[in-house]
Amino acid sequence: MPHPQAVDASAVLVGFARALRAAGVDAGPDRVQAFLGALELLDPGSRADVYWAGRLTLCGSRDDLERYERVFAGYFDASADVAQTRFTPPPRLRMAVRDAGPAPRAATRAEDTIPAPALASSTDVLRHRDLAGLTAAEKEQLRRLLAAFTLRGEVRRTARRHPARRGSVDPRRTVRELLKRGGEPARLLRHERAERPRRVVLLVDVSGSMAAYANALLRFAHAATHGTARTEVFTIGTRLTRVTRELAHRDPDAAMAALAAAVPDWSGGTRLGEMLRGYLDRWGQRGMARGAVVVLLSDGWERGDPALLAGQMRRLHRLAHRVIWANPRKARPGYAPLAAGMAAALPSVDAFVEGHSLAALERLAAVVRGADP
Repeated sequence: MPHPQAVDASAVLVGFARALRAAGVDAGPDRVQAFLGALELLDPGSRADVYWAGRLTLCGSRDDLERYERVFAGYFDASADVAQTRFTPPPRLRMAVRDAGPAPRAATRAEDTIPAPALASSTDVLRHRDLAGLTAAEKEQLRRLLAAFTLRGEVRRTARRHPARRGSVDPRRTVRELLKRGGEPARLLRHERAERPRRVVLLVDVSGSMAAYANALLRFAHAATHGTARTEVFTIGTRLTRVTRELAHRDPDAAMAALAAAVPDWSGGTRLGEMLRGYLDRWGQRGMARGAVVVLLSDGWERGDPALLAGQMRRLHRLAHRVIWANPRKARPGYAPLAAGMAAALPSVDAFVEGHSLAALERLAAVVRGADP
């Protein structure tokens, strides 16, 4: 039977791989197995061992390295500089890899012997904590983790085609190849339809009832706009404000400052039906919502006419490929969608998910990519 500390360490390391997937790193089951297998030969309690084992097994491309740095810094120690771990392992570490015997490892530098579970256990707990109850230190750590998020829409096949090894015969390229060879026989050139992620539209409720969640959700939206160019963000309350341009700032804090200056109805009332009608009339009907994945992040409280909201939701559902509603209050014990606005909107929602924690936002990102809720 494994030691309880080892079980806890494995859970923490798997949680780290899950955070990497949320950041866009293709850390699939095979890579996670390789990661855990490498740490069986090294020391899962060593910060340096965890860093290098993960970097060498979980990253598959140059683009993954930057995301890996950000997630590692936020997950294992938000206050540490990741660059401190970028040192060549001493000879003792190389000997430990070659010798898998039970001989205990000698003590090393202080920063190398900080147990990984101790560094990351608070982060693993933080992933499931309600955003409304976080301390100032936990919010800062959450911001680091949210900055590494990516959000991509469900993939669709386009009308355009690109060269491929398999697929249907490309007659134009094949004929050009024949002419180039002077009519001599040549192999058949093939092509297939290209794939492209669908546009994602985020409608973030910034009314008073969502004040405890709005900041974190908008930071999630900021990371989403930098993960793909096909993401649009609006805030809804008593006014509808398009904030995609404000969130274009690379620095999250600068983006939030620009957004605060652009949104006049922060922590105000809620008129979801009117705001949704305004979005559809000005942007959605003209093409932004057509075939898109539209995500509403709201608790569903409505001060206007619920019948108006129900009608606009049906209209949105006809235009969009998929409508997803993320409600932070859904995770509360005994919750039922009895609020007038939520009850009116729910029949036109394809996926109704939670939105109260970091883990819930990770699941939301998976649903946007096409996973079952």
